[in-house]
Amino acid sequence: MSSSRTERKRARQLRRVAGLIGLAAAAQALAADVQPGVFSAAARDGSADVLLVLADQSRPALTPLRPDADRRIRRRALVDALRARAGSDQGALRRWLDVRGLAHRDFWIANVMQARLSAATLAELATRRDIARIDINPHIAMRLPDGEPPPPGPAAPQASIAWGVSKIEAPAVWASGFTGRGVVIGGEDTGYQWNHPALIAHYRGWDGSAADHNYNWHDAIHDSSSNPCGNDAPAPCDDNSHGTHTAGTFAGNDGAGNIIGVAPGAKWIGCRNMDRGTGTPARYIECMQWMLAPTDLDGADPNPDLGADIVSNSWSCPQAAPPAGEGCTPADILESTVANLVAGGIFYVVAAQNSGSACSTIIDPPAIYDESFDVGATDSGDSLANFSSRGPVAGSSLIRPDLSAPGASVYSAVPTNSYGTKSGTSMAAPHVAGVAALLMSAFPALKGHPAKVASILRATAATSGVTNTNGVVQSCGGTPITQWPNNMAGYGRVDAWNAYHEVVFIDGFDG
Repeated sequence: MSSSRTERKRARQLRRVAGLIGLAAAAQALAADVQPGVFSAAARDGSADVLLVLADQSRPALTPLRPDADRRIRRRALVDALRARAGSDQGALRRWLDVRGLAHRDFWIANVMQARLSAATLAELATRRDIARIDINPHIAMRLPDGEPPPPGPAAPQASIAWGVSKIEAPAVWASGFTGRGVVIGGEDTGYQWNHPALIAHYRGWDGSAADHNYNWHDAIHDSSSNPCGNDAPAPCDDNSHGTHTAGTFAGNDGAGNIIGVAPGAKWIGCRNMDRGTGTPARYIECMQWMLAPTDLDGADPNPDLGADIVSNSWSCPQAAPPAGEGCTPADILESTVANLVAGGIFYVVAAQNSGSACSTIIDPPAIYDESFDVGATDSGDSLANFSSRGPVAGSSLIRPDLSAPGASVYSAVPTNSYGTKSGTSMAAPHVAGVAALLMSAFPALKGHPAKVASILRATAATSGVTNTNGVVQSCGGTPITQWPNNMAGYGRVDAWNAYHEVVFIDGFDG
């Protein structure tokens, strides 16, 4: 932003503050950069849901730890460093809010605090030197894939291996003895029906006879209204069906023939970050923090040793949402959160979004971040789905999506104890999360090395037969879909057997 624009913005903020706390106080000049819409929202509603952003958003240095140090030691060190920074940077601000009886939620993974505050309180906070920025924490609805009606005529039997699971050659890896055992997949979504027949045996909180949801489930929904799961649900609950469907794809199997999951031997944990499809930056941050160091049901005693190895994400945070100024604007805060999650050794899989078929339609967090592993969607014939978002991503030199996976008419679990089909990159991402779990199961030394896993999956993606929708040759970013990699289908369609074969016979990776 130019200096003249910055000065004009400061002047407008100064006038707003002057009307609230007086010209003398306002004349001190605002220390914080206040996002447009903060004061108007507070005036309109009596208070505004905001993020108080601290200045230091860097990734802590973990020296003298070696890059190849034990993954658990590195994750503990990272969590300790992030928590220590937040304790130091946020301490005075926490005390200021506490003295005034103002509730706040504090995050250490992104060094940010969330609170609902009046205009007068915001005006005072805007002059503090320990706050770099005050952002709106908007409630943004995400368009989730709808369930698809069954085809006309007699229902076809579904007790079999789901087509997507077969397409990516997961059964060949199972035949070699690896089904995901020893790997933890975390899901961030609309919640989960944890006791669904296809999910219960694979939920880490279930020991076969009793459930313990501590460290295995977290609900980041605290302020919903009339939600069927309520707020702060003490057990996994799905208010939409979307989350249950994605979990079924990465780990589901009911033992009765509905083999819907890529890694049925893996264990899953979950966090609800959407209220019937509506998320906020704070909810997304909260779930990502919990995946790095899960807590008990009271949100206490974070334990990084119980964190996820892989996180599957089928959400996005749209930056252009009406009214103007209330989209997912604190994108840098989400980016630092994702970066710290990946620095903690988590392979972070995200849906590429459903805004295709035009080029440059991967435009929202978290798919726009270089640290994320983006997944587009293909159909049963290996054509790229028309809805699948394409790259290139503005400001990034990476090929996006990274690769593609089955995402059209995917059969998986839905509440209550049922099954159904959905289409979207939401359905493609968990296929890739499952393949990553198969690799880590076969080669445990891959845990904590997301860059290595990403490299293997890109290098082994299938390209033969993968085409654009209806056979059209599309070119995004200058490379047609007939050349690989490209910004339509990435490096190809994920292939579990190729990836396993690569590690065993080519890389010589010591598992």
